This record gives sequence, structure tokens and C-alpha cells, in this order.
Amino acid sequence: MKRAVHIGIVELASRHGFDETVERAQNLARLRGLTLFAVIDHSGEAEKAGMTMPPTKLLILGNPGAGTPLMLAAPTVTIDLPLKILVSQDDHGRAWVTYNSPSYLKQRHGLPEELMENISGIDALAKAITE
Repeated sequence: MKRAVHIGIVELASRHGFDETVERAQNLARLRGLTLFAVIDHSGEAEKAGMTMPPTKLLILGNPGAGTPLMLAAPTVTIDLPLKILVSQDDHGRAWVTYNSPSYLKQRHGLPEELMENISGIDALAKAITE
């Protein structure tokens, strides 16, 4: 299941709960040879600031061997790389996986077609996380 969101953003419903979806994202990223650079716990930080929000974590991941050629070809893509996967929970307890579509990044930064395979794996990764 997909929800309608802003241009360039893909959002997929997960068959798993929030914590399991985050764990699947971390494990599958590592299994696919990606580096998990950081996990930002937005809801945890909100709680520390005395506020509440639904569970929300941002995973920053990538492969320098794949990302660097993109950055050399179109330096502005560094604002969107490494790739990011947002795992969030809605008001009904459903977990969602959200990310920038590779085609959007191509258009936004003028990425060359021959380098698109360097980031196109995010689609398959997100699908595997949610299944």
C-alpha cells in the first residue's frame, strides 16, 4: 500500500510493526553492503525536549563507492546523499517506509543516466523492508 505524498517521495506501508521495520531496514541495508552512517531518533529527541510525536527514525545509509561518482558528476546531489530511509508510525499504529525516489533525484540534480543504478537499489531495499 502507498499513500499519496509530495512529488519525489515514495511511501510504502510496512507489514511489520515500527520496531521490526527499523530492525529490518538496518539488517537488510547491511546485508546489501550498505554502510549505516546514522540513525536519528526524531521521536526520542522530541521526548527529551518534553514533546511527543509518533515513533519516527531516520536511517542514513549508502555506499561511498556508489555515491561518490554521483557527487562528482553532480555536486549538488551531496545535499541528498547519503540516501535516507524514514521509518514512521501513523496514528493507527501502522509503520511506513519513506524515501526519495531515484527518478526524482535524477531530475532534481541532473544525474547522468549511466550512474542511476548506483542509487536505484533503494526501491528494492524499501520493498524488502516492508514485505
